[in-house]
Amino acid sequence: MLFNGTPLASHASGIPIRMNPAFTLHPRLSEDCITLGRFGLCRLLLMNDSHYPWFILVPEKSGLTEIYQLSKLDRMRITEESSFLAENLADLYRADKMNIAAIGNLVPQLHIHHIVRYKNDAAWPAPVWGRFDRTPYTEDRIAAITDQMHYRFKDFLIKV
Repeated sequence: MLFNGTPLASHASGIPIRMNPAFTLHPRLSEDCITLGRFGLCRLLLMNDSHYPWFILVPEKSGLTEIYQLSKLDRMRITEESSFLAENLADLYRADKMNIAAIGNLVPQLHIHHIVRYKNDAAWPAPVWGRFDRTPYTEDRIAAITDQMHYRFKDFLIKV
């Protein structure tokens, strides 16, 4: 949907929300992830690797590589969105530990990983990066996770 040439997304309330037309997701994130929706500041992605429930928040602001580059208000918003996501993922997936990190060595665009970890997962207690070849989700599993996230976050997650 467009409003005066600006893309809009619909919130669950039906109120259109302006999207940042200058924002472009880094090609590596586009290739490796599935877009689930958008919170007020950040796009919510699912890493297409079925080894772990692995979600990524990306602020829809152009040219950012570090959290400190956000405005003070947006730093508070990203902290709230990250904490909200982590708390809900920990509850939903019954996590033993949530790994949350903004590293950005391969993908310079600011993004925050939220990885649900279990003491019995294949990489525990080591980091998940580069441990195993990715095993993509099936289309049915992607649809189920997408539905689950939209149900869980129905008052907060915008479909894009």
